[in-house]
Parts: sequence; structure tokens; C-alpha cells
Amino acid sequence: MLSELIGDIYDAALDPTFWMRALERSCNFVGGSSAVLYWHDVASESSAALHLFNDDPHYTRLYFERYMPMNPVFPAATFIESGLIYTPTDIVPEAELFDTRFHREWVEPQGIADVICVNLEKGTTSSSVLNIRRDNTHGIVDDAARQRAALIVPHFQRAVAIGRLFDQRKTAQAVLTETLNNVEAAIFLLGLNGRIVFLNGLARTMLDEGALLYERRGALTAVAPDAQRLLRDLVAAAESGDLMAGGQGAAIPLSDSPARRWFAHVLPLTAGDRQRAGAVHSAVAAVFVRRTSPASPPPLEALGKLYSLTASEIRVLDAIMKVSGVQALADLLGLSQATVKTHLHNVFRKTGTARQSELVKLIAGFEQPTTR
Repeated sequence: MLSELIGDIYDAALDPTFWMRALERSCNFVGGSSAVLYWHDVASESSAALHLFNDDPHYTRLYFERYMPMNPVFPAATFIESGLIYTPTDIVPEAELFDTRFHREWVEPQGIADVICVNLEKGTTSSSVLNIRRDNTHGIVDDAARQRAALIVPHFQRAVAIGRLFDQRKTAQAVLTETLNNVEAAIFLLGLNGRIVFLNGLARTMLDEGALLYERRGALTAVAPDAQRLLRDLVAAAESGDLMAGGQGAAIPLSDSPARRWFAHVLPLTAGDRQRAGAVHSAVAAVFVRRTSPASPPPLEALGKLYSLTASEIRVLDAIMKVSGVQALADLLGLSQATVKTHLHNVFRKTGTARQSELVKLIAGFEQPTTR
């Protein structure tokens, strides 16, 4: 069952019509009643559901029209590293959650008992999120559900990234070539024995530089011996359509520089709906190479860490940048004025400020200290 589910996830990466099936099977595997794949940007105060399974359209519409600003887990949820599984009560204490309008008016009426959440990708102010909701029949998220979710999360992460690299609605070779030449990654399509059958502009530059990868007798080869062995094994597994290639979705490290690390990901193109993408170039595997580099956290996240703010206090701090006054804050966040005053008092005490205007200046002019 797990192998079939992983196949569905990767098929959905190349054909979005398969996402509902992948989400449904994910619910069945993990233990959930509905699921949503969406993105959330706290800076622009925007969010959108990308794919849904078994949602209530009425409440989905209400979320984006009315209740999104009241969601008590944001913006703190965007601070959680990608791939880590969490639930709302990991961020906000249960008593505080139950005391919000969001919970009383949006969560409870739907019979949602708990939610398995994970940031699939994490940006400076935004994240793409997978939520698997559990109704009262499934109950509170337990360790077994977290462990099952951990088995599929890496594949969701890879699928979301891969989904941006291919446009499965267009299968003409010229169109696919143009698509691959305009993505923010080095892309190699490989035939049998790792033979390069297509590469985009960034990939050609990478081969010309020869620092991490090079072409040997027409085949893609990694400079580092350990990386080459793993690349060879994964491509061989891809030739046979082995969906489990790559274990838990781990990338192949091509360099060990702490400041600028490069990783290669291998996707089989010989099984499921992915065969259509591979057939265009007679490819058995796609290899995409990306670089990761450390980045300073955004002001809210850095301030939260520096002053040991709770998720609710961070939420109030974020709201202060949008409205002023206790009543306006309470209306925006769906909290009582008494609760807002309590959080404000704690924020003032922790940050050494006394007015909302001082907090605005603190956020606007904050520079992360080099030491604490």
C-alpha cells in the first residue's frame, strides 16, 4: 500500500488531476478524514488551497473569506522547519486554541478533532503546507499517525518541487524543452546507464564548470566518489521503476560546503503517469540539482527566538503591524480583549517596550544580532 501511495504522489507531481487520489490514499494510510495541500504567506496575508480531498466547500470558502486571519497557529507555524510534523497544540496550548473564534466557529462545526501538519517548503514569510485532518472518529493525533505521516512527507516534498519543473498539460518535445530551460534548477534527463538525453541551460553550465558533475562517455557523473555511487544506484533503480529509490526522499549531497550545499534528486520516469514525461526524450530518470544556503530568519521569527515569545504572543506582534488598538486586535485575531491585553502585557515585558508604537519600530528596525 505504501509503495502504491508513493507512486500516486509522484504521478500527481506531473499530472495535478491525480492529487485528489494521492490525498485520499494519504488519509487512508495515515488515518484522516480530509486533506488539503495549500500555501500561506503571512507577509501578503494571502493563502490558497491548491488541492483538496473531502473538504466542505462552504467552510473552505469561509476560511479564505473570513477566518484565515484568525487562525491561531500563524505566523508561528511558518517558522517550523520543512519536513517536521506538528499539530496545532504543538504551537498553541489547547486551552488557548479552544478559546478562539477560529476554533469555536470554524473547527468545531466541522467535527475536526486534530490535524497533522507539515511545511513541505519553507520560505522567508511563506510555506506550502500539507494538512491531514482527523474527525472525531479518528481522534487526537498519536505517535502511530505521526510515524505513518513521516513515511510519506519526504515524497510530498519532492513531488511539490518536481511539480514546478514539468508542465504535464503540454507534451510536445519543443514545449517540454522550453519548460525545462526556464526552471530554477539544473535538470538532466537520463536514459539507460545514466546517458544524458537532455539538459537545460543551468545543467550545461554545471557540466562546463565540472566542479560537482561532469559528462563521462555520455553519462552523467558526480565528482565526489560517494555521490557517484549513490547516483549510479538510484538511476539503476529508476530504470526498473523502483519507486522506493531514495529511501525516505533523501537527496544526494554533491558538496559538503556549509555555506553553499548542492543536492541532486532522482525521479524515476518509468512507472505510472510519469512515463509520459520520460517518453518525450526516451528518458528513464530525471535528475534535478539545487543549491541550499543558510538564510537569516525573518524579523518575526528572529524576534520570537530572541525574546522567547510564545506563538500567541508572536501572533499579536504580527497583528500590531496591521491594526492598532486592543479592540481592533481582538477583532482581527478572533480573541477577547482580555486575552489580547494579557498577550500584549507579556510582549511588552519580554521586549522591554511599553507601547504598541514601540513594538512597530522594533519590528521595522530589527536586525538579527550575531550573538545572543
